[in-house]
Amino acid sequence: MLSPRKLTASLAVAASIGAVAVVVGPAEPASAVPDTIPLTLKDDSGSAEQVYVSVIGTELASGQQGYADESGAFHAWPAGGAPPVPAPDASFTGPANGGSKTVQLPKFSGRVYFSYGKKLDFRLADGGLVQPAVQNADDPNHDTLFNWTEYTLNDSGLWINSTQVDMFSAPYSVGLTAGDGSTKQTGSLKPGGYKAVADGLAQQGGGWEGLVQTRGDGSPLRVLAPGHGVGSGDLPAGVLDDYIDRVWSKYAAETLTVTPFKEQPDTKFFGRVNGGRMDFTDGSGAVVTSFEKPDSDSVFGCYNKLDAPNDQVRGPISRTLCAAYNRSTLLTNSEQPDADDSGFYQDDVTNHYARLVHGQMQDGRAYAFAFDDVGNHESLVHDGDPKDAAITLESFG
Repeated sequence: MLSPRKLTASLAVAASIGAVAVVVGPAEPASAVPDTIPLTLKDDSGSAEQVYVSVIGTELASGQQGYADESGAFHAWPAGGAPPVPAPDASFTGPANGGSKTVQLPKFSGRVYFSYGKKLDFRLADGGLVQPAVQNADDPNHDTLFNWTEYTLNDSGLWINSTQVDMFSAPYSVGLTAGDGSTKQTGSLKPGGYKAVADGLAQQGGGWEGLVQTRGDGSPLRVLAPGHGVGSGDLPAGVLDDYIDRVWSKYAAETLTVTPFKEQPDTKFFGRVNGGRMDFTDGSGAVVTSFEKPDSDSVFGCYNKLDAPNDQVRGPISRTLCAAYNRSTLLTNSEQPDADDSGFYQDDVTNHYARLVHGQMQDGRAYAFAFDDVGNHESLVHDGDPKDAAITLESFG
C-alpha cells in the first residue's frame, strides 16, 4: 500500500482543503472484490440533528470524478465554471440517532462526507470539484458541523481510514468485515475525547488555542490542523522554530541515520547539516539529496521544504523527517524512524494537535498529519477480500 498523499486532482482543485490522507491500494491481479460492497452507517452520536451523507471521488473504472448514490451508482460531475457553480445535490439522508442504514460503496478513491443539520455546499470550478475549506472564514461550510472518511476500494481490496490531517471534528470510527469473517475497527475516541482535544489546545496556550473553532452554543465545532492554522494566521508561523533550531544544531555535529524501508534494513541514508542545508549520503558517501532548513509550515504539511516525491530516495527520507519533526523525536533518537511511540511528543515544542488527537484515541492511532503512517501509527483498516464496511458516528460526550 502506498502512503497517504496530499489531496490530488482526482479529488479536488486547489481551492479545496489542502493536505489529506488518501489511501491507495497497490496494483495487483483482479480479485473477487465486487463492484460495490455494503456500507453500514450507524449513528451513535447522541445528536438529534439530521445527518446528510455524500460519497464523492474518482470512479476507478473510468477515471472520472463524480459521486455515488445510495445504490452505489456513479454520477459524473457536469462541467464547472468560473466563478465556481453549485454542484448537483450529491447527498442522501443518513440514519437517525440510535439507528443504522446500509448503502452500497463503489470502487472509488474518494471520501464519505457526513454533516449534521445541513447539507454541505459543494461547488464545481473549471478544474473540477471544490471541496470545503473551513480554514477560510468565508467558506459556505464554515459553520456546518461535518467530517469525512477516506477510502479506496479496488480489485486489491478496501482501505478505509479516519483522518485528522486537515481538521479534528465530528467523531467517528471506521471498520470492515474481512474475508475470513473477522472484523477490524479504528478511530474511536476515549470517553470525553472530543472535548478533551479542544480543551487541551485551549490550555496549551502559545497560540495553539487559535485552532479551536466553536458553535454558537460554545461547543467545539472543529479544531484546525496546525498547517491550516499557520496559513490562516490562527497559529504563529514560528511555533516550531525553537525545536527546528535545536535539531539543526545537533546534526551539524552528529549524523542522522534514516532507514526508510522496514523491509530493506540495509538501505540507509546519512544526514549532516552543512550551512543552510542538510545533506543525505548513501552507503558510498555520495550525496543523494539535500533539504533546506524547514519552517513550521513545511513540517506540519510535510511539503514545501520537506517535499516528498513518489521516488525511492528523497520521498522516503522526507516522510521520515516529517514524522520525526512532528513527533519531536529527532533530538532523542538519531536513528529514524522511531517505532516506539512512548517517546513521541515529549518535547515542550512539538505538534500539540497531533499529541492530543493520538492521546484521545482508544487505540492510540490517528492520521494527525500527512505521514502519520510512518511506523504504522495511522488509523487505517484494510482487507484484500472485504465483505462490508462500516462508519459509526460516535458520541460527542
